[in-house]
Amino acid sequence: MALKTFKPYTKSTRGTVVADKSNLWKGSPYKPLTRGQNFTGGRNNYGRITSRHIGGGSKHKFRVIDFFRKKRNISATVDRIEYDPNRTAYIALITYEDKEKSYIICPQGLKQGDKIDSGKNVEIKIGNSLELKDIPPGTSIHNVELIPGNGGKLARSAGSSITLSGYDGDYAILKLSSGETRKVNSSCVATIGVVSNPDQKNIKIGKAGRNRWRGKRPQTRGVAMNPVDHPHGGGEGKTSGGRSPVSPWGQSAKGLKTRRPKRSDKLIITRRRKRK
Repeated sequence: MALKTFKPYTKSTRGTVVADKSNLWKGSPYKPLTRGQNFTGGRNNYGRITSRHIGGGSKHKFRVIDFFRKKRNISATVDRIEYDPNRTAYIALITYEDKEKSYIICPQGLKQGDKIDSGKNVEIKIGNSLELKDIPPGTSIHNVELIPGNGGKLARSAGSSITLSGYDGDYAILKLSSGETRKVNSSCVATIGVVSNPDQKNIKIGKAGRNRWRGKRPQTRGVAMNPVDHPHGGGEGKTSGGRSPVSPWGQSAKGLKTRRPKRSDKLIITRRRKRK
């Protein structure tokens, strides 16, 4: 997919850069695989804001995605590629030989009419799904399970992928895009290829209103508040906090490690790269 720019007829179109969706399906989603969504506006059951900066936004339906690919040894045909407002990646509507339909995360390079398979002894081809132990090292994969049978959890967003580095006993060694290297049970299922829409990272919103369409409300800087409202607040003139950057509740905002679960520590070989 290419990027699309606009002539600067207005201030917003001068800076707007969006992904070209001319090759995507123009109609409505497949209705049996959709369901409604409730939007909270960031409020809990008492009506109090528990998640800030959320509210408004366009109404849209949720597309039910098959992250499991449990229909094994039966071919499917790609009917169309669609835009999904709930995720950065595009999705593909596929029809199995028994006429059942499902949505999957669309890998880059998958086209309408392509055949895809899932199971053992399937070809190493974009869109095919198989266990990690059946995939050769060096292959780019996505939608990777962490626990066999639990469905894909890793590398599901636009342009993301994981490199299968090798094997260590019953485990496959994966190199994540964050720089982390970790072990995953080799019986876990993954899909071949890189996730579609890699140009997502180059999109420029262009104006604040487009974020309102997406359900994002404006943020207020902590240094612009009063001391009662934020640790950075108060002071005469343009005082910039006077302490290390923190959240409104005192949590460090500059890379403090908050990871609690220790059960997977033994599976992580190399930690992810530090932010600069």
